[in-house]
Amino acid sequence: MTRWGNFRRSGWVNFRLSKRGKPETFDFLGFTHICAKTRLRKWFHVWRKTIKKRLVAFLARVKVVLRRRMHDPIEEVGEWLGGVVLGYYRYHAVPGNCDALNTVREELSRYWLKVLRRRGQKRRINWEHFAPIVRSWIPKPRVMHPYPNERFYAKHPR
Repeated sequence: MTRWGNFRRSGWVNFRLSKRGKPETFDFLGFTHICAKTRLRKWFHVWRKTIKKRLVAFLARVKVVLRRRMHDPIEEVGEWLGGVVLGYYRYHAVPGNCDALNTVREELSRYWLKVLRRRGQKRRINWEHFAPIVRSWIPKPRVMHPYPNERFYAKHPR
């Protein structure tokens, strides 16, 4: 049996009127779907956030591979890491999920810096020298998918 009954707009209004707190959320296709209101007009909206477990698992997998590629040239690792991050963005860059995208970029930058610091004993790299490397290889997050209503109006013009 599915639990969609309380997740529609009518379920959201019933939860609000009965003062039972927030309606349920559910996980589907890598996102946690959350009932919410828009800021401007207070309309019903379904927000999609990356599932926390999957985000942590993704970061852990990349961290292991970064550790394995510790002694590879910076350009090679940067190209690989940029592709990994861009692939992550292409799936998860939906409206309202920018916090998770920023987290991915920041955490992977931090992991990469730690790996580079462990490469040798002569000189430790600092953030001032590492920031241009991150800017050149790891893309900044941006929303790549339109809002659902924009996609609907593009297919069904009035």
